[in-house]
Amino acid sequence: MNVIEAIQSRHSYRGEYKSTPVPRQDLITIMRAGLAAPSGCNKQTTSLIAVDDSEILDKIRAVITPPICETAPAIICVITQKINAYRDRCFAIQDYAAAIENMLLTIVELGYQSCWYEGHITDEDRIGYQIAQILGVPDEYELVCILPVGIAEATPVPPKKKTFEERAWFNSFPKTNL
Repeated sequence: MNVIEAIQSRHSYRGEYKSTPVPRQDLITIMRAGLAAPSGCNKQTTSLIAVDDSEILDKIRAVITPPICETAPAIICVITQKINAYRDRCFAIQDYAAAIENMLLTIVELGYQSCWYEGHITDEDRIGYQIAQILGVPDEYELVCILPVGIAEATPVPPKKKTFEERAWFNSFPKTNL
């Protein structure tokens, strides 16, 4: 599979996972891809924690309400630091977004599925903070996302997307009759 094929075949997977463990080397490959992502002014604000220990996974799942990732044999937790990169600008969101996309593409390339869970983790119920506490993450970091990793139990169903022409143009935004 080349990168274009990985991009076209990647979809968020929210289904059940097979119990097959994800080899540690595959988790390392996925995390290395994430850490290879661009970083604003090279501040490298993104860090990662892979969790493949069933006892720790159970503790994490216990704080996630409503439940997600219940059958994933591994989870990659994305943590960030808010570090100003240029004047008073912080690019942490852009940094971790690029890292997550690299990991999602690598996950597909390796034959696994995943889903970018962020909103559910960073809402006011502070699930991300609770997961960070379980993992011993220092307070100067924020856990912003989790990526379940595993072999899909079912075939992923691609979502319906708008056409290229509805979202991409050349030289200007199209004029419409409002």
